[in-house]
Amino acid sequence: LHIGNYLESNRDECSVSLIYAVHLKKPGSISFEYQYEDNNVFFEFFIQNDQCQEMDQNSDKKWIKLTSNGEWRTHTVGLKSGTNIMYWRTTGIMVGAKVVKPVLLKNIQIEGVAYTSECFPCKPGTFSRSPGSSSCELCARDTYSGRGASSCTACDQDTHYSAEGSALCKIKPPCTKKDYFQIHTPCDSQGKTQIIYKWIEPKICLDDVEGSVALPPSGEREPCPPCNPGFYNNDTATCSPCPAGTYSDGVKACQPCPAGTEPALGYEYKWWNVLPGNMKTSCFNVGNTKCDGMNGWEVAGDHIRSGAGGSDNDYLILNLRVLGFKLPTSVSGTSGTEFGRISFVFETICSADCELYFMMDVNRKSTNVVESWEGSKERQSYTHVMTKNASVSYTWAFQRTNQAQDVRQYVNDMVKIYSITVTNALDGVAPSCRACALLTQQSGSSCVPCPAGYYIDKVTNQCQECPPDTYLTGHQIYGKEACLPCGPGSKSNKEHSMCYSDCSFTHTEQNQTLVYDFSALGPVGSIMNGPSFTSKGTKYFHLFNISLCGTEGQKAAVCSDNVTDLSHKDPQSPEAAELANSVQTFICQSTIIPSDGRGLRASLSSQSISLADTFLGTAVESTLDGVTARPDLFPETSKKVPDVNFFYRSPQVTSSCESGRHAVVTLRCNPEKSSRGELSVPSQCPAGTCDGCSFHFLWESSSACPRCTEADYHEIEGACKGGVQDTLYVWNEHRLCTGGVSLPEKKTWPCEAIDFWLKVGAGVGAFCAVLLVSLTCYFWKKNKRLEYKYSRLVMSANKECELPAADSCAIMEGEGDGEELEDEVVYSNKPSLLGKLKAIATKVSFREERRFLLRFILGSLNFSCSTVC
Repeated sequence: LHIGNYLESNRDECSVSLIYAVHLKKPGSISFEYQYEDNNVFFEFFIQNDQCQEMDQNSDKKWIKLTSNGEWRTHTVGLKSGTNIMYWRTTGIMVGAKVVKPVLLKNIQIEGVAYTSECFPCKPGTFSRSPGSSSCELCARDTYSGRGASSCTACDQDTHYSAEGSALCKIKPPCTKKDYFQIHTPCDSQGKTQIIYKWIEPKICLDDVEGSVALPPSGEREPCPPCNPGFYNNDTATCSPCPAGTYSDGVKACQPCPAGTEPALGYEYKWWNVLPGNMKTSCFNVGNTKCDGMNGWEVAGDHIRSGAGGSDNDYLILNLRVLGFKLPTSVSGTSGTEFGRISFVFETICSADCELYFMMDVNRKSTNVVESWEGSKERQSYTHVMTKNASVSYTWAFQRTNQAQDVRQYVNDMVKIYSITVTNALDGVAPSCRACALLTQQSGSSCVPCPAGYYIDKVTNQCQECPPDTYLTGHQIYGKEACLPCGPGSKSNKEHSMCYSDCSFTHTEQNQTLVYDFSALGPVGSIMNGPSFTSKGTKYFHLFNISLCGTEGQKAAVCSDNVTDLSHKDPQSPEAAELANSVQTFICQSTIIPSDGRGLRASLSSQSISLADTFLGTAVESTLDGVTARPDLFPETSKKVPDVNFFYRSPQVTSSCESGRHAVVTLRCNPEKSSRGELSVPSQCPAGTCDGCSFHFLWESSSACPRCTEADYHEIEGACKGGVQDTLYVWNEHRLCTGGVSLPEKKTWPCEAIDFWLKVGAGVGAFCAVLLVSLTCYFWKKNKRLEYKYSRLVMSANKECELPAADSCAIMEGEGDGEELEDEVVYSNKPSLLGKLKAIATKVSFREERRFLLRFILGSLNFSCSTVC
């Protein structure tokens, strides 16, 4: 699309190409200027010959580098003699609903082409001062020209106007409220300021016609706000920074820091009477020069806000320059990664598609977008941590709309920044003082740096080492409470700067201790899920790289945000880690466009983000430090071994994640998997997240099982063969352990053969059988004798009707005594076992027989006598 003096690519995800063929008489070159600000667009430039074969070209020439907002960069490539077919191709990736920013091209110049014999007339809005000029010039503002003009004609400035490069003049409309803006005047000598209103320049409306509005009167003069902290006011209209070693809250005079403290250098801008000396503002537009020289931002007392600009699609720029960072003396010896931080409070008020960009340029290399916000946003705070000690330029760029329009519609859309705070600034001032460590407790002792991992004792103001498994957060080391405990399953490094996992974990449950060793899962694991498709049908994948434990807290997962041929390059290789646009962390994500997805010759990688900058801890519980695992997102397990969760957090706040991103990696014991196992994401959330902020992964592996103990196997005794018996050890059924103890070796024991015991048992059985037969015969013989005695008694009872005397009835004296004598003879000597049994049986049975016979005989005699009588 041709717009004004540049070409613009499309704003959707379609692939578009600009093709130009040229025949060179000799080797030459091509150069062009471009703007390429959105990393959601892939911009490539390549050259083919007349056989459609791509010329040899390194990746630096083929893939165009990003530019910062409003920056035009020149790209030059050498050309060979002969036919050269040049391609400019853009491919947008709209994974979300965000519209991509187009690529802009202008000033394409080719050297090595034979001279031309024909000149072309200048298009309307441009002119040529002399025939045969190499280029046409744009008509200035409030002038116009037709085709082939040699000069521009002025418009009637009382009733008409025109933009730069116009082909005609337009009538000025009546002025409205959108044609003026308000500003705060600088403090005067009396310390007063007021609100005044100004017309937007250039003024393209009429305020003296029917229906127009007049410029509002200026406001009343009010007292100026106080100085910012670290500055003081000596009864003048200006604020001056406090001298070195002193501090001020902006209201009181500067004072020296008390003993045992040092100045806390930095910037704290919260009153906006004048623009601070290390800040500047500007206005820029890609397609015109309307706002060149204008202030992009205006101070407004308690805030600074975007200015009017010249067009609604202007970039309104605010820049803050920090020369570097200086750590406080007490923490200069620490090994932390935070050198400083910048925080600002802002809000956006928009009726269109406005956007605020926060950008950063380190050591003046390239400006990168740190974060952006679209549309209206309520008052909120944003913080960015500096992990590198370097010179930094922070930039805020506000654009009301990205659509170019001649008529102003959104001039009242604005952004307000209420405060900007920078800590540990090298060239900063001191809004306050902070405690420092002293060499001795003597008066006048100077501040000294504490070694890494030490805090300042509040009583002695001397350095003390933090307890084991604690870490220091940031550079706040005053008091023992600055040493924060590490999470469960983690330990601190020697410098107490971070907590990490050594890939081991112990869990006690129901008097059973489970010991885990995840070292096999320590190397970086990757998972690429998908494919997914955008609304235009572009196929893409999400690539996740996971470094479960790292190396004593060193993050090993790398995601590169540049073009990568995945079939030939390893994303975890050192070459990938050294790339400029890369992320190195515990867990990172990249969006991959396969080579067959859009007819590309290489797979593309973009939108690399960090999901896990900080390791929180390891636990079998589902919640840790505000981060919650979601076991319901994965299939249930029938194993009795609990899942182990690794919790991570990325504190970097985004527009959609106010608390930053966080991730949970769930390790599940599965003996059927290999030691490296298999990574997966929830089926209902194929991107690994259901809300864009919480990411969940399941890692099934045999290495996720606890280490084996003696309770995980049992012994089996073998049969006795040849006087030898074996004892074997086997794992329990459904083994759910790995490593640990090994199975004991087979043990062999001497034993007696089973035939011997069979013989013993047979002998005992035969003896018992003989004894039983003998006893049976004996009692049978005894029974016969009793029957005989009974028959004799019955016979004698039938002969006599009278009852016999009690002492002579039933049994004869001699017979009874004889029997008793027989019984007593049994016990006269030491009997054998058989004899004892026989005597006991005889004695018991004889007594019972006698009692029975007496009762029976007496009963029979009574019955017989009664019958006879």
